[in-house]
Amino acid sequence: MNKCVYPGSFDPVTTGHLDIIERTAKLFDDVTVAVLNNYTKSPAFSVAERTAFIKKSVAHLKNVRVGSFDGLLVDYMKQQDAKIIIRGLRALSDFEHEFQLAAMNTKLCSEVETIFMMTNTKYSFLSSSMVREIVQFGGSVEGLVPAPIIDEIRNRLTKQ
Repeated sequence: MNKCVYPGSFDPVTTGHLDIIERTAKLFDDVTVAVLNNYTKSPAFSVAERTAFIKKSVAHLKNVRVGSFDGLLVDYMKQQDAKIIIRGLRALSDFEHEFQLAAMNTKLCSEVETIFMMTNTKYSFLSSSMVREIVQFGGSVEGLVPAPIIDEIRNRLTKQ
């Protein structure tokens, strides 16, 4: 069985992320979307909220599971018995950082491979931080985040 993990902070999940997830689900039998609990950042949404958002967004994909982790990605990969990391790239500017992460993950665990997927160009401008800012200023995020979670994101971010 070919398994992969698509890790990220997903704060919140966007249609760009969903594009990568859907395309990955066509290539792999078992896809885990793994929400990182990064203690060095202050996310707008809790790990539980981000996980719930993704579960609602991928309910139509039967071979996609959603989990969360903290610590080293390679340790999570071992727990999941997975050898392939999926990383999305929006633009060339993403590549340098992602390349460094991939090299370090391979150094930490030589069995792990990273596959880079370019996002659809219609999402190349999209980021979770842009979504949060648009919502906080009252703008519409229709088409920027999966439809099942728009109201929850709007309600949560406009209450702050």
